[in-house]
Amino acid sequence: MHTMRQVLTDALALPPVERAELIEELFFSFDQSHRKQLDQRWAAEAESRIDAFERGEFTAIPADDVFAELNQ
Repeated sequence: MHTMRQVLTDALALPPVERAELIEELFFSFDQSHRKQLDQRWAAEAESRIDAFERGEFTAIPADDVFAELNQ
């Protein structure tokens, strides 16, 4: 059986993206009642960002560059 300290040590060894996913999973393991509202807000934010991109308000960065920077 793992202790909390062992789990934390293992979690901190993960790449940043995987740590963020783990945080989200742990957070939502407590209370799912706000999940639908949060999903709706994220969907609205994504649509807003797509609209801004299509209006030329910012340019895209290749995903490989973003993930490479996150994993540094």
